[in-house]
Order: sequence, then structure tokens, then C-alpha cells
Amino acid sequence: MSTPDTIQLNPEPSVHERYSAASQEREPALCCPVVYDQKYLEIIPQEIIDRDYGCGDPSPYVNPGDVVVDLGSGGGKLCYIISQQVGETGRVIGVDVNQDMLGLAKGYQKEVADKIGYSNVEFRYGKIQDLALDLDVLSETIDSATEGMSKAEKALALIDLPEKLRRQSPMIADNSVDCVVSNCVLNLVAPADRRQLFAEIFRVLKPGGKAAISDIVSDEDVPMDLQEDGELWSGCISGAWREDKFVEEFQDAGFAGIVIDKRQEEAWQTVKGIEFRSVTLLAYKPSSEVCLERNQSVIYKGPFESVQDEAGHVYPRGVRMAVCDRTFRALMAAPYEGLFIPIEPIKEIPLEEAQLFDCTVNRARDPRETKGQQYNLTIQSTGEDCCGGDSCC
Repeated sequence: MSTPDTIQLNPEPSVHERYSAASQEREPALCCPVVYDQKYLEIIPQEIIDRDYGCGDPSPYVNPGDVVVDLGSGGGKLCYIISQQVGETGRVIGVDVNQDMLGLAKGYQKEVADKIGYSNVEFRYGKIQDLALDLDVLSETIDSATEGMSKAEKALALIDLPEKLRRQSPMIADNSVDCVVSNCVLNLVAPADRRQLFAEIFRVLKPGGKAAISDIVSDEDVPMDLQEDGELWSGCISGAWREDKFVEEFQDAGFAGIVIDKRQEEAWQTVKGIEFRSVTLLAYKPSSEVCLERNQSVIYKGPFESVQDEAGHVYPRGVRMAVCDRTFRALMAAPYEGLFIPIEPIKEIPLEEAQLFDCTVNRARDPRETKGQQYNLTIQSTGEDCCGGDSCC
């Protein structure tokens, strides 16, 4: 069978038409049942709630003060939920290419801001697979950029203009976002644009930032006859990734620490024996720092005999493994937090004095590297705090 990423289809017209209609009148078939935290819904207008179409809730994964981008923000419900979670010091950017949905979202910006006491949400007109090009800026620039030109000159200028705007004034800058979220939208993107889609998510995230994506996946490849059905595509069926392939998309884009955090047990829909269900996946952008030797090590707790990370580091259970400072800090944070025992050197090596660490070699660290070769301390137990203070037996 053919998979969605091998078929050159253009589902955009059917998707645009259906979601424009859904911005005016609720279409229940476009969403899975999702339970949101009610306290965040109280300030959101009912019209936005009624026109919301999703299959999960990626909002719990953002933090206060985060800069968050919502891909395919639609009527703005997720943006307005997250605006309350990131707080006044945070910022939320919704990106959508459907003007009707954007109009619905923008129409309530002031009302929501007045209710929560601050304004930290903005909406951009653009494609989620091209986060560098603001289509509003493009449309405003075309007339001035081509004024006085012949038709032939205008044609050449219009070819170059989008790329010029991407370079000079990107809609979302490189390494500028703490968290990218999306709710049941990635599957609507045309197969030919999917590599660019994941590359763009990776580009805009800060090193250490994460993507929290809820979407529909299938348990089998979606056959060609379903992929060519515009109604099924716009209904989040035909464009669904096979669930293992969805994870691979993040791996291929360079993400690490990929976690399937939620997976719907019962299928949302079954078509021709193929099950479609919601998943929520987390993926982290690795740090770009150089690897430095600071005599740190970690011990993998288990329960598996060993584990291997995306960089090829292998951690046998119970073994004190040498790691660089970058890897050490990464393993102490989400999503690895709690899986490893950290071992710091007795004498800290300042960053400015640290040498380069060869991360291509897996090796156990001798305890003397951590303690120091001249370490010769002797400490004997007094028995005072052992087994209640009476004895050690």
C-alpha cells in the first residue's frame, strides 16, 4: 500500500472549503471528544468553543513565560487557553491560512484580553509549513514592490519577493519559540509539504524547546482511494500518518526525547478496517552546544538492561557512564528526568577550563575521574544515624 508521504496530492482546496464552512456553523464530525480544564474555558466566548475542532489537548505542556506557537490555530480556542497558562510574561502566536477562522479568532481578542487583564495573543496569516512567510506582509508589499514595473518585471519580482521576505522579516524567527503546539492539523498538510513542515517546527524552536502535538494517526497505511477522497482528507482521515511513521517524522527532522504521551485506546473512527485514533506526542530540540568534559557521569536506573538515546549513547543499567556537560544537563531534565542517577565530580571543572568531550565514544567512567586520583579520604560511620541510632545491625 502507498503511504501519505509518497503521494503527490493537493488537499488544500477541500480543506479550505470545509473549514471555512465550519467557522460559520459547527461540524461535529471534525473533532474527537476532548476534555479541557474548565477554568480556562470560562473566559472564552461560546462561539469559539462551538467552532473548535481538535483531537487532543497539548496545552498542559506549556510553562509560565513561554513563547508558544499554535499551528493551525483556527478559531483561537487553544491560543486563548494557553494565553492564561503562560501568563502576562508569555506570548502566544496563532498561525492559520484560513481567513474565515482567523476572523473568528481575531474578533474576540479584545474581549478575552479584558477578561484576563492582559493581551498576549496575536494571530498570523500564513501556512504552517512555511512559518517564515507572513502572507499579510506579502500582500501588503506586492503593490509597493512592483510599482511602475512592466508585467514581465512584475512576474520576476513576485518570484523573488517571498524569499526576500522570508530572509529579511520572517514571520517566526529562528530559535525564538519555547513550545510549538498543534491540535489535529498536521494531517491536513499536503504530502509534498510535510518534510518542510517538520523542518519549520524544528527551525523556530529554541534549543531545548519542545513540540507538543495532538493529531490523528492510523494503525495501517492509508490506501490511495482514501487519500484521493477530499471529504475524508478534510475530515482528518486520509492524511493520517501511520503511527510509527509519525514518530519517524520527528526523528528525521532532528528531534530527540520523543515521547508518545497519550494514545486513544478506542479508535475514533474505523474505515475499511483501518483504525484512526488520537495521539499526543512530545519532541524536544537538542541543544547545539559543543560537548565539554567536566568529569560528570550518570547511572541508568533500569528497568531495561540498557537504553540508547538518539545521539547513539548507550547506557547499560547500573553502570557509571561518562557523559559531556550538555548530555548530563539534558538527562536531568524532561523527558529523561528521574531515569538516571547524576554523579558530579568532587572538584567542579569550570566551563572556561573544560576540554572537548568525544561524544562518539561510549565508555564507563572510572570513579577516580570523579573523585580525583589523589582522593584518599577515610570516613567511618559512627552508628548514630543508622537503624534508628542504636546500631547498624
